[in-house]
Amino acid sequence: MDKNKKENTLHIIKIGGNVIDNSENLHNFLKDFTELDGYKILVHGGGKVATQLSETLGIEAKMVDGRRITDIETLRIVTMVYGGLINKNIVAQLQRLGNNAIGLTGADGNFIRTKKRPIKTIDYGFVGDIEENSINPENIKKLMDAGFTPVFCALTHDGEGQLLNTNADTIASALAVSLASLYETTLIYCFEKKGVLKDINDEESLIKEIAPISYEELKQQQIIHSGMLPKLDNAFTAINCGVKSVIIGHAADLGKLKQNSSFGTRLSKNA
Repeated sequence: MDKNKKENTLHIIKIGGNVIDNSENLHNFLKDFTELDGYKILVHGGGKVATQLSETLGIEAKMVDGRRITDIETLRIVTMVYGGLINKNIVAQLQRLGNNAIGLTGADGNFIRTKKRPIKTIDYGFVGDIEENSINPENIKKLMDAGFTPVFCALTHDGEGQLLNTNADTIASALAVSLASLYETTLIYCFEKKGVLKDINDEESLIKEIAPISYEELKQQQIIHSGMLPKLDNAFTAINCGVKSVIIGHAADLGKLKQNSSFGTRLSKNA
């Protein structure tokens, strides 16, 4: 890779529970992550650990439409799990691989400041919503210029001393949009499928590329629907805001990027 291009390339990668909850999967992913050229940022959620700890402590995990209700007890648990156990385990493993990682919440360095979600029909509790100018890109750039690899967990703050639970997919997208003016940015969502599939039960039905026009056609044909829609809507919003491309694929395939081989589903303006 051209030296100047390498120095201006940024990969922002979000991993979910399917990676976090399996130590072998996590090790293999972090090895591939470490070997990527250019700048990189890792964003992670909490996997099953927060729910398991809640059960152990006798605290019921409350969910509405797949979203966690974060009351004060739950906030304490996700802070311990996301910002502590999982984040520091990932950082320690990256250090072992020679990657000088630094574990962060949005409160550290005032990197991500959010607002508590207002109460409408549902009170989500201590959940933070990202708004325009929530991200501090210059401070993140300083950290990366100093040689550190940021590892963000799904916690932010409101600037008034309150930590807030914030969706990791949303954090990754907002980071990509905010840093796109400084770097040639690729946003990658790693999950348990090879990518966007025509048939959810057939891993070989991978859609390799999606552009805005073909996305509208796929929605009209109901090939893409339900849970995948918000992820793709957010992806195209990021692209429209300057992110070079978005890749959705299996964490085990990340190493193909190092080999200049495509993986998963690539979304871009000109896919």
